[in-house]
Amino acid sequence: MRCQFCNCIESKVVDSRPADEGNSIRRRRECIGCGRRFTTYEKIEMTPLMVIKRDGRRELFDTEKIRTGILHSCEKLPVPMQQINEITTRIEQKAYAHSDGEISTQDIGDMVMEELKHVDDVAYVRFASVYRKFTDLGTFMEELQKLANESKK
Repeated sequence: MRCQFCNCIESKVVDSRPADEGNSIRRRRECIGCGRRFTTYEKIEMTPLMVIKRDGRRELFDTEKIRTGILHSCEKLPVPMQQINEITTRIEQKAYAHSDGEISTQDIGDMVMEELKHVDDVAYVRFASVYRKFTDLGTFMEELQKLANESKK
């Protein structure tokens, strides 16, 4: 691993521990050349997962798109970044486990909505309003009513 300070290619691992709920390994390294320490992460290289869009197009699965959607839904709400990262990781794991190389945006959106339902009602409604493309107040109110009925249970 190349040192970020002096570009030396030799380093030794000083400490190693699981990170990201066991999905990666965090390593503290010490450069042999300059003696400075830096951190690297090792993660399994996943086989490509294709997302089938509503119009039939296919594109590579992108975790950052999910994180961005969740961030927009949780904007100005008391949802910690760590929780958003955990949700994103769970959805990514479910997406890879759920599929045989392809998954629809419908399935991904449903996973996000299910996660947000347990986090914050406002974030859930915000995401649902974009994801379900509410066109009028009636469909929006129906979704709010479903949410209200579920929280009563």
